[in-house]
Amino acid sequence: MGLKHTPIKLAIIGGGAAGMFAAAMAAEKRIPAVLIERKARLGSKVLMTANGRCNFTKDISPEQFLKDIECPEGSQRAKAISKFLAPSLRAFPPRKIISFFKSLNVPVRRMADARMFPADGKATTIIHAFGDLLRNTETPILTNSPVTEIQPLKNGFIIALKNFTLWAENVLIATGGVSYPKLGSVGDGQKFARALGHRIIPYRPGLIGLETSDPEITRRAGRRYENARAKVISLDGKVLYDYKGEVDCESFGLSGAAIYNSQRFIEHAKLKDYSIEVWLDKDRLKFQNLKPRPVKEAIVTIGGVSIDEINPNTMESLIIPGLYFAGEVIDIDGPTGGYNLTLAFATAARSVSSIRF
Repeated sequence: MGLKHTPIKLAIIGGGAAGMFAAAMAAEKRIPAVLIERKARLGSKVLMTANGRCNFTKDISPEQFLKDIECPEGSQRAKAISKFLAPSLRAFPPRKIISFFKSLNVPVRRMADARMFPADGKATTIIHAFGDLLRNTETPILTNSPVTEIQPLKNGFIIALKNFTLWAENVLIATGGVSYPKLGSVGDGQKFARALGHRIIPYRPGLIGLETSDPEITRRAGRRYENARAKVISLDGKVLYDYKGEVDCESFGLSGAAIYNSQRFIEHAKLKDYSIEVWLDKDRLKFQNLKPRPVKEAIVTIGGVSIDEINPNTMESLIIPGLYFAGEVIDIDGPTGGYNLTLAFATAARSVSSIRF
């Protein structure tokens, strides 16, 4: 009996949050797919989220979610990102993400501020749920398999790996940003996109700590202030951004949710001269123009494949038919608190739902 060589319907490149979710959605829709991951295991960066507890979404409406992404008095870019993401968030909102994990028998816990976690507070529970689903649906997974090139054909794509090639009708690039490169986010998806004619927005750190050698901070290194506050203030004294949340004092300076979201605002607003006021219990400290930590340490990467070259209704490239993008490889980002995993899941779901099968 002769064997017929046919392409796989969908090749998903990247086994992080977006890639795993895309593979799960493909299995649900019975779309033949293969998941390709450059590292030895899936979801390495997911295991780090929320200090290993995995804040996988926030239980709020899509409209509130999109408003939060924009930043108060944020940049035009943040508003453009929110508009781009609206079809994905409305089609697959946080409530659907919560229902998805419940369907995988993952007990969940809702915090007072609407953040959602696995009930046991372990990111491994989320990874195991994905693993069980992909095993039960017999979804093929290639680990230790970095992709080296994507070549478009008239009837699909050739995907080159070190020792062999694959033929796929559609390709979804879900390789993440460029932070934590040891976990596999090395920018290869952006490299493929650039080689295929896409514009890449320069990388900047998002949701990252700020450096200061002020002894008021360094002497408190290791202390966490749960009910702290950070304000970003203009040179003329106007409060541009105000966030209540935890602040951690580090040997390098400041971190924690209030600092991360303030730094994201500073990046989006492209502020050069500003001050940041931090309340630690009753102490009010003020700093000028603090330097962010390196992009490789960022929770999320600002920059990536331009949203101007992706169809927001399908996540398909406007340049190469059959090529899709999901997650942090795109120039999208949100605040801390479950937003960025939600964006990975929602854009992955949107892309897979657009595959013609």
